Amino acid sequence: MARPLTEEGDGAPSFRPIAMLMPYLWPQGRGDLKWRVVVSVLCLILAKVATVSVPWLFGRIVDSLRGPLKGVAVALALIAVYTIARIMMQAFAQLRDGVFAKVAYHALRQVGVSTFAHVHTLSLRFHLERKTGGLSRVIDRGTKGIDTLLSFVIFSIFPTILELALDAAILWIAFGVSYAIVTTAMVIAYIWFTFAITRWRIKFRRVMNESDTDASTKAVDSLLNYETVKYFNNEDHETRRFDKSMEQYARASIQTQISLSVLNTGQAFIVAVGVMAVMVMAAYGILDHRMTIGGLVTVNGYLLQLYVPLNLLGTVYREITQALVDMDAMFTLLHQPQEVTDKPDAVPLKVDGGEIRFEDVVFSYDPERVVLKGISFTVPAGRTIAVVGPSGAGKSTISRILYRFYDIKSGRVTIDGRDIRDVTQASLRAAIGIVPQDTVLFNDTVRYNIAYGRIGASDDEVKEAARHAQIDKFIDELPQGYDAMVGERGLKLSGGEKQRVAIARTILKNPPILLLDEATSALDTHTEREIQSALHEVSRNRTTLVIAHRLSTVVDADEILVLDKGEIVERGRHEDLIARKGAYAAMWNKQRKAEAARERLKKAEADPDVSPSIGRVAAD
Repeated sequence: MARPLTEEGDGAPSFRPIAMLMPYLWPQGRGDLKWRVVVSVLCLILAKVATVSVPWLFGRIVDSLRGPLKGVAVALALIAVYTIARIMMQAFAQLRDGVFAKVAYHALRQVGVSTFAHVHTLSLRFHLERKTGGLSRVIDRGTKGIDTLLSFVIFSIFPTILELALDAAILWIAFGVSYAIVTTAMVIAYIWFTFAITRWRIKFRRVMNESDTDASTKAVDSLLNYETVKYFNNEDHETRRFDKSMEQYARASIQTQISLSVLNTGQAFIVAVGVMAVMVMAAYGILDHRMTIGGLVTVNGYLLQLYVPLNLLGTVYREITQALVDMDAMFTLLHQPQEVTDKPDAVPLKVDGGEIRFEDVVFSYDPERVVLKGISFTVPAGRTIAVVGPSGAGKSTISRILYRFYDIKSGRVTIDGRDIRDVTQASLRAAIGIVPQDTVLFNDTVRYNIAYGRIGASDDEVKEAARHAQIDKFIDELPQGYDAMVGERGLKLSGGEKQRVAIARTILKNPPILLLDEATSALDTHTEREIQSALHEVSRNRTTLVIAHRLSTVVDADEILVLDKGEIVERGRHEDLIARKGAYAAMWNKQRKAEAARERLKKAEADPDVSPSIGRVAAD
């Protein structure tokens, strides 16, 4: 069973992401990256060896200065070695970072790209249930989490553990086991306190992230629906919703800051007690002539040197914990199972004529509601079949099934006799061109949006497609022509202009099968007639399935299927269905009356001599 996709942790993150990340850090077939890992680990060890030698050398310098003149020469030599050690400490650390950078960012890139690509393979159901703003935050925080984990674990936690082991060994050998025990006890107490307080603080960080995600989702949703906000004059409402999320974020941030003060105070207390204990022991050692002044300086140097990485431990632990949570959410997304998958033996679809056949197809989005109840029909190669019916009848579901956004419950859907479940999804979708009801364009140029139908098409091909879609003259009149930006989701263009762009990119795709999914239902009558001529152009000699709300757009179809409550209740040509005086004829008469009423209303509004009552009657 798939793990639920969560965006936040519960304070006890899984270490599963670390195991999942390892193959990206030690990639197969990349000897250059593996070499970099080995060199960076070697540099890390050498840097720590140089680091732990610094306090020891400093102590020896102090002792050497207490002797005769030859002691000064020794001191100068030790100072030179001490200086070299400090330089090597930084040099090896920087070399380590530089060598490992390519490995780290290769892993970050590969995981991020893999997740992004995988999200595009997930079903339409998944994307309809997810919030785009929250989903983008999961990917964003997950990739940043990898960077954080690599930076802190490899270059902070592991080096600190190595340094502690080396320091304890040196103190034990040089000054006795008691110094090593006290130092180790201080470090253990420090780590325990830090982890305990930081785990308590995680819940505040989790609330911060949840509020951040909520605010991001609301902001993206509100901005994408900018026009709707304006239509209903709800700017203040949207601002209040956003402010509510930001208020929760601010409250959690304050709690986080207060808890950080508690953490820092406790850490300082533990270090002060540890330093005091060691200094007292060293003082007695000097009085008993068991330790030199240089020894005291050495011990103190080791403790202060350990304090620097330990002081960051709270931040490191918190960041690593949050990074694990964020990475776990992203890896969960990366391993989210695909609802619709290619069979292992799936082959590319080869379209000979393009005949589409639905055979006793049963489909439901959920078990409680069956949307299609065993429908069967055929779209002969090169012919046009229309599917009409009231809202909720299941018309658009047919297009989603044909594109294989969903798999059917039972029955078969075939193209040229081959079940679409037996062919690859990529080849299936490459064979179908669609002009949808709601055309959403990319926030890019007109040229880019038309060329999206066939990436890599030449400018001449793009312009030819625009000409066939009857939008070339409009584009030429734009100040920037084909380089004009269409705005977010194409908001700078009218509905008819967006539909023509959609038609143009479908023409550029040049598919053998065409799907018109209520392509003109949102347009006015005049624009609809103009778009219809472009649609006739693109559908010529192609197998075409038209899903329509306005019956006037399908009167020339070779066959019309009337769908109601998931069943085909009538089928035939337009004239035959009208003569039958059934469901189709009733829909036709109702739409004709509505169109006539709208025409009378327009005339009444345009002619001041017409009685207002006529306008009211027309409106009724």
